[in-house]
Amino acid sequence: MNNYNTELSRNKPQPCGKGGKNTKKPAVKIFNFQNLYKAYIDCRRHKRKTYHAAKFEINFESELLKLEQELQDHSYILGRSICFVVEEPSLREVFAATFRDRVVHHLLYNFLEPIFEPIFIAQSYACRKNKGIHESLKDLQRYLRKITKNHRRKAYYLHLDIKGFFMSLNKEILFRLISDQIKNPELLWLTKLIIFNDPIKNFTSKGNRSLFDKIPPHKSLFHVPENQGLPIGNLTSQFFANVYLNELDHFAKHNLKVKYYLRYVDDFLLLSCDQKQLKEWRDAIALFLKEHLCLELNLKKQILQETHKGIDWLGYIVKPDHVLVRRRIVKNLKRKLFQYNQILANYSLKTERGQLLLPLFMKDPPLELIEKMLATVNSYFGHFKHADTFKLRTHLWEKRFQNLKNYIEPKDPDLVCLQIKSEFLERAGRAR
Repeated sequence: MNNYNTELSRNKPQPCGKGGKNTKKPAVKIFNFQNLYKAYIDCRRHKRKTYHAAKFEINFESELLKLEQELQDHSYILGRSICFVVEEPSLREVFAATFRDRVVHHLLYNFLEPIFEPIFIAQSYACRKNKGIHESLKDLQRYLRKITKNHRRKAYYLHLDIKGFFMSLNKEILFRLISDQIKNPELLWLTKLIIFNDPIKNFTSKGNRSLFDKIPPHKSLFHVPENQGLPIGNLTSQFFANVYLNELDHFAKHNLKVKYYLRYVDDFLLLSCDQKQLKEWRDAIALFLKEHLCLELNLKKQILQETHKGIDWLGYIVKPDHVLVRRRIVKNLKRKLFQYNQILANYSLKTERGQLLLPLFMKDPPLELIEKMLATVNSYFGHFKHADTFKLRTHLWEKRFQNLKNYIEPKDPDLVCLQIKSEFLERAGRAR
C-alpha cells in the first residue's frame, strides 16, 4: 500500500507540459479500493473464522466499494459496537467495533503508523511491529546485566502505571498530538471521526450483564466526562495510546535522562542504582502527566525495590539470573486443563491398565474442539518458553493433561509445542 507521503506527492498538481497544455494527472484518493482491500486483508487475518468476518467476506468487493464511496463523500458513520466484560486478567469493559468498522480502523492505522513509528522511542513495545512483550523482556534482561554489572552491583527498579488510563485519556489532547504531525484533511477527518465517536450512544451488550456492575466507575466509559476515554478492544485505541504516551516517553528519556526505561501501554519501568533518583523521577513524571496529559499515576500499584528480588513484568518474574512465569498464569492454565479433562471424560474411559476404550455409544470428540483446546494450551506454552520453565512444562504434561493425552502429544522433546496425534486425525478424516 502507498504510504501517506506517497499519497501526498501524488495529490500535488503536476506542471504543464510543452505548449502550455495541462498534463496534470488526476489525484489519487487516499480512500481508494486498493487501500481498503489491503486494510481488509489485514483485518481478517485473525478474524476470518468469526461470523461477522465470514458474512462480510461473502460480498467483500461490494462492501469495500460501498465503504470507498462513503469515505470519499464523508457520509461514513461508525456502526453499533458490542459491549461485554472480560474477567481475565482483571475485569475490563470492552467495546468491540463491527468488522466493517475494523476495516476502516486498519485503513487509518496503515496511514498513521509509518508517520509515527519513526517518532516513537525504541523502548515502547505495545502494538508495534517487531516489538511486543517478549522483546521488552529481552531488553529488560539486558538492562539488568548492564546496570548491575552482571549482577555484581546493587540496583533498584520503579514500576509505575497510570490510573484508569484508557478512561482518562483526553480526546482533545490526543487529536492535537495527531494533527501536529498530519496535515492531510482526509486523514484528519477520519481520525477525528474515530477519536470523538462515543460508543455508549450506539451499542449492544452481550455476556454476563451482572459483571458490568462490578467494574469500578473509573474503568468504565459510562462514567467518564464528555470527550474523555477510549474504548478498549480496538486497534486504533491501542495505537492512539502509543501516540498519547509518546509524550511521556520523550520526557523520561530526553528531559529526565532516564537511561533504562521501558513502557508497555500504561505500564512502565525505570531502573537506577540510586533509589533517591527513582523517587525524584516518579515525582517529575507525576507532575508532567498531570499538567500535560491530564493523567494520574496509580500510586497504589507502584513498586520500588531492589532488582535482585525479582521484577514482575508483563506476566514474568525477572530475576538476576533467570526468568519465571507468574503464578497467576500457571494457575489459569491448570484451571483450563481441569475443565478440558472434565469435558473429555465424557468421550473416553480407561481400564485398570490405562488402555483407552471407546464404547459403541461413544464417539471421539469433535476435531474442532481438540483444535481449540490445543490452541489455548500452545499459547500458554509459547508464553512459558521465554522463561526457565522446562520443569514446569514437564510437570504439567505428566500430571495435568490426563484425558488430553489421548488426543495430543509433544511436538518436540523440550515440550515447547504440542500437536494433535496422527491417529486421531486419521479417525477424524484429516491427514497431517
